[in-house]
Amino acid sequence: MAEGGQDGRVVVLGVGNVLMRDDALGPYVIHLLEARYEFPPEVDVVDGGTPGLDFLPYLHNARSVLVVDAVSSKGEAGSIHVYRKDEMLASSLPPRITPHQPGIREALMAAELTESAPAEIVLIGVVPEDLELGTELTSPVQEAVEPVIEIVLEELGRLGAAPRRRGEEIDPEFWWQRDPPP
Repeated sequence: MAEGGQDGRVVVLGVGNVLMRDDALGPYVIHLLEARYEFPPEVDVVDGGTPGLDFLPYLHNARSVLVVDAVSSKGEAGSIHVYRKDEMLASSLPPRITPHQPGIREALMAAELTESAPAEIVLIGVVPEDLELGTELTSPVQEAVEPVIEIVLEELGRLGAAPRRRGEEIDPEFWWQRDPPP
């Protein structure tokens, strides 16, 4: 186990509700990453769905956590914001809109109290245009997908956990965009 009780894992976590248009950004990015890259054994690439306050297991004893999510932030739809651990701990808690709204900051604070917090957490967020019922990303958020992937790859490289491009890309599994059976 690494210093401070951390196990050396790097977690790339995509969160969001795939049935709420732009909220699907995190899972969408995760499925593209899995289709294009092979990751070192110490990297967990996870579609976390809508964890709400259940972020703690993803943070527990990991060395670093990269979170990809739609974020309520200043800027136009599709704008990308990167937040680091210190910024997340220093900011005030936003009001909860739904019971599934991610509790990254709350889980991070709890992990800090139990000394199981990652040394580093990075939230890569994109301002959504539409969070209504639907399974397709809006154009501004779709245009942000490739730059978000590049940020994830840069962060993994900086952490010494860069993935390797697959020889042959596999089809990403966007199961939520399939037509229902007749």
